[in-house]
Amino acid sequence: MATQIAPEAPFSYRTTPTASQAFENWMARNPQARPVHTNPWDVSRSDIYVEDRWQPIFAEMRAKAPVNKVTGTPYGDYWNVTTARTITHVESLPELFSSSWEHGGITIGDPPRTTESDFQLPMFIAMDRPQHTGQRRTVAPAFTPAEMDRMAKEIRRRTGEVLDSLPFGQRFDWVDTVSIELTTGMLALLFGFPWADRRLLTFWSDWAGDVEMTLAEDLISARHAILEEMAHYFQRLWGERVNAPPSPDLISMMIHSEAMNHMSPQEFMGNLILLIVGGNDTTRNTMSGIVHALDKFPDQRTILEQDPSVISNAVQECIRFVTPLAHMRRTATQDTDLFGNAIKAGDKLALWYISANSDETVFENADQLLVRRENARRHLAFGYGIHRCVGARLAELQLRILLEEMHVRRMRVHVAGNVERVRANFVHGFRKLEVELERF
Repeated sequence: MATQIAPEAPFSYRTTPTASQAFENWMARNPQARPVHTNPWDVSRSDIYVEDRWQPIFAEMRAKAPVNKVTGTPYGDYWNVTTARTITHVESLPELFSSSWEHGGITIGDPPRTTESDFQLPMFIAMDRPQHTGQRRTVAPAFTPAEMDRMAKEIRRRTGEVLDSLPFGQRFDWVDTVSIELTTGMLALLFGFPWADRRLLTFWSDWAGDVEMTLAEDLISARHAILEEMAHYFQRLWGERVNAPPSPDLISMMIHSEAMNHMSPQEFMGNLILLIVGGNDTTRNTMSGIVHALDKFPDQRTILEQDPSVISNAVQECIRFVTPLAHMRRTATQDTDLFGNAIKAGDKLALWYISANSDETVFENADQLLVRRENARRHLAFGYGIHRCVGARLAELQLRILLEEMHVRRMRVHVAGNVERVRANFVHGFRKLEVELERF
């Protein structure tokens, strides 16, 4: 269990807006500073995701030019890589297509450079071999099948408690009440994080993972202050555990690992952000996306209600359909040819997982949720190659248990009110999803 005694907590999440809300407020105050996107294939624009109209744009690119370059965007020039074949090819060549923070990192937005001492937070997903290998191996033991078996009972208990607290016949926000509550609880368990402060993890995740923030110079200092607040909090936890015996939580694993115990404070923070964003945003948004998709495709919901043996495959299909992280960025380390396109050293490539998971050459009727889809596991929502999500098993476990516990309670979820998607080109998900429950 996560520790119950919390260090002094700033609780800024109670009064500070989320990152996406702050960005929208900034755009409202500064209409002249709104990012301008003129190229119809510039899919870095966040409005197509918040309005859920990205599908035909990517379909056109997949059909006409699976790899194509857009120039003059608010994020600079970059290459779109849009099909399963082209993305897996790039991911298979990590020395040629770098993930390193030193070359720009893993998101389409370049890190803001506002001072001489740039606020860089290296993390192993934004590192190349061999450094990436050693640090990834340190945290990998937290996600083995044996660890999943050990954690399953606690995940099921907490999931049941949350579901049993939900009101039937009343409208409520599924995102806040279920998705955030379950994922922050899971992260608290993984980190041995003070339980009373677990909502800080969601707050920090939102501010750390928001790519659009790099376009709003007025918000950069606020973002740095929030991440520094996070750093101070975790430094206290580090100080508590550095002289304590090793324990199964991730902070202790990092402290007592040969590959990570000499990390700089920036590396420590970067890897914490990676694990928090990876563990929070992906699972949280899929938990919301599942109920939204099943409400959109009620025939598929009926299949699940009648045959719970389909749940494991349905989890994979829902992850494909939702794709909670829209893209990853790579940077070319040398001149090369990519399917007939001349890539230059230093060029930025955006690997659009959200497009690959709709690739018609891989997934027949890709725009439909099909819980019995035979090749659902071929989705790229967790990436591919050496950077495939280290916590994929845990995400799958949480989602499977959620659907199983909903089935035990004969719980059917209807979208019944306001639906707000996240305004972002990296995190793909929901900010609010008002629903009502009934029994089936």
